Amino acid sequence: MRTIYGRKPVLEAIKSDQQIEQINLQFGLKGGIIQDIVTEAKRRKIKVSELGNERFKKLKGNERSQGVIAFISDLNYLALDELVYKHHGEANTLLLLLDSIQDPQNLGAILRSAECTGCDGVVLTTNNSAPISETTIKTSAGAVNHLDICKVTNLNNAIDYLKSNGYWVTGTQLGGGKKYTEVDYSGKVAIVMGNEEKGIHRLVAEKCDNLVEIPMIGNIQSLNVSVATGVMLFEVLRQRNNK
Repeated sequence: MRTIYGRKPVLEAIKSDQQIEQINLQFGLKGGIIQDIVTEAKRRKIKVSELGNERFKKLKGNERSQGVIAFISDLNYLALDELVYKHHGEANTLLLLLDSIQDPQNLGAILRSAECTGCDGVVLTTNNSAPISETTIKTSAGAVNHLDICKVTNLNNAIDYLKSNGYWVTGTQLGGGKKYTEVDYSGKVAIVMGNEEKGIHRLVAEKCDNLVEIPMIGNIQSLNVSVATGVMLFEVLRQRNNK
């Protein structure tokens, strides 16, 4: 992960189509080159966040930033068709689809579980999702470097593409679904995990072949998404190891 500071350097990085994970702006900056940065980032679907003064100062440290910081990824993302082609002909494939996971620590923990369970690829959404930041990389314990990761602008279209290539898609939800252990996870499988607060989007849920829930007996009827992801992925692993 590389960091670029300053208005002009960040704008030039955007225009050169570098793999920018996120741009942070100090609160209150408007007009001129700032507007150019926002416009160019929006056109390329790069996430832009506006931070309060104290938080921004902590982030920039002693660097001269002019109120603008960009994080450049060292990762090489695969296109979805490349990911599918890579596993063409394999009897069992496991993909993890993340629908707007917004907390970088949750994302890191999820990627760690994905690597530990032999997940063949992770699909992220470009919008409303946490970038793969230094926090994510650290929380993943290096798993980021051992996973094939793909970014898509529209998860619904991605699911359609996967289903056309023989994948069975299972989404998770709170209540109303099958027990997660009742689904057969053999073959080409994609597991969808949803946003920390809202879960998976309605249209995404409608496209799933199965909707499952993880039964709980405690007073708090929800799991952290990273924990729930681990439960789901290890169930897939358990089933496959028992066959």
